[in-house]
Amino acid sequence: MTTRRIIAAVIALAGTAGLLVTGALAQTGAGDAGKGHLTIAVFNGWDEGIAASELWKAVLEEEGYTVDLAYADPAAAYTGIAQGDYDLTLDTWLPLTHADYMDTYGDDLVDLGAWNDEAKLTIAVNEDAPIDSLTELAANADLFGNRLVGIEAGSGLVTVTQDEVIPGYGLEGMDFVTASTPAMLTELQAATDAGRDVAVTLWRPHWAYNAFPIKDLEDPDGLLGDAESIHTVSSTAFAEGHPEVSRWLEAFRMDNELLYSLEDAMFGTYDGDDYGPVVADWIADNRDWVDGLTR
Repeated sequence: MTTRRIIAAVIALAGTAGLLVTGALAQTGAGDAGKGHLTIAVFNGWDEGIAASELWKAVLEEEGYTVDLAYADPAAAYTGIAQGDYDLTLDTWLPLTHADYMDTYGDDLVDLGAWNDEAKLTIAVNEDAPIDSLTELAANADLFGNRLVGIEAGSGLVTVTQDEVIPGYGLEGMDFVTASTPAMLTELQAATDAGRDVAVTLWRPHWAYNAFPIKDLEDPDGLLGDAESIHTVSSTAFAEGHPEVSRWLEAFRMDNELLYSLEDAMFGTYDGDDYGPVVADWIADNRDWVDGLTR
């Protein structure tokens, strides 16, 4: 065989091998990078945001995307989204709780709209407590051990409690304890088990309302703010880079009843942090609704 024929044969074999490899990859999907990679910022301790983020992680992965969840405090999350380190968060409370972050980073954030409009900051007590209003709490502080149990310092709920609720209702004599949402829930559980009165900062929607016999104290002066909406907020580059997902998230709606059922499955009846299988079971039980998220 001449040198020219040898070269031609090698080229032909290489081309055939390439076609075979390409065909195999097409059939198996190997080497397919998928539709893209997304990073969702999730606020530490905010269970409705954790639930919604885990839900969308599962939904988007079904659709061929790669999704990472990055846990961070709100300040770091909004900074990261504004700088393009994260793509979005599903847990922006407006018009009050996270308004400062929107004002600070507004030019570098995009509001994709509200997916829940039943959100509200609250002060909750055990259901059989002898008071029903924040106006009664100061005079009965001793019943609650002179303690009001908060969540993470620097959170919107803690800030409004410190700046508005405590001075507005004369609660300066109470010890306002701030640590974390898990610590608050642990104290709520311990008080429930012991049958003692307890007062905690809380918010709706939250699975604790299904798990514990508690009630909200009335806020006649409106110092905790009116009902809020939970919004999806993205980076400015997100819609252009992921137009399909942006469209799905703009159309996303989830009421409290449905959200509570997901939160109950993840946090109420399950004791762990590997939420993937729990969310998969919940999706299977709510398949028709979930399929509608990407139509």
